[in-house]
Amino acid sequence: MRKRSIKNTRVNAEVQHELTNIIQRGIKDPRVSQWTSVVAAVVAPDLKTAKAYVSVLGDAKVKEDTIIGLKSAEGYIRRELAKSLNMRNTPEITFILDESIEYGVEMSKKIDEVNKDLHYEDENDA
Repeated sequence: MRKRSIKNTRVNAEVQHELTNIIQRGIKDPRVSQWTSVVAAVVAPDLKTAKAYVSVLGDAKVKEDTIIGLKSAEGYIRRELAKSLNMRNTPEITFILDESIEYGVEMSKKIDEVNKDLHYEDENDA
């Protein structure tokens, strides 16, 4: 059981790395934002399916267009993935928008604002 999870972790990391390269260098679709990164890839143990979590910098329209562009380029992406990875099966990829990075940035801004307000109040009390 332990070997399986180590292998799966390695496969996930390799797929994530290759997907990032393919999206950054190979996709010419104007709908796919240049600010797209693959945050994680989760490949099923049977290697037939994979979920690719992508982060896209931009507004809702840019994010939506990028996901549509990635879905339309799925055949090309799978072919490129098959060329770069030596796997028995090339997984069918589902692209999922991951907004955790933007959420983290937004929360960080809010924390900074609160800290700035607290610091300002401390100076006025002195």
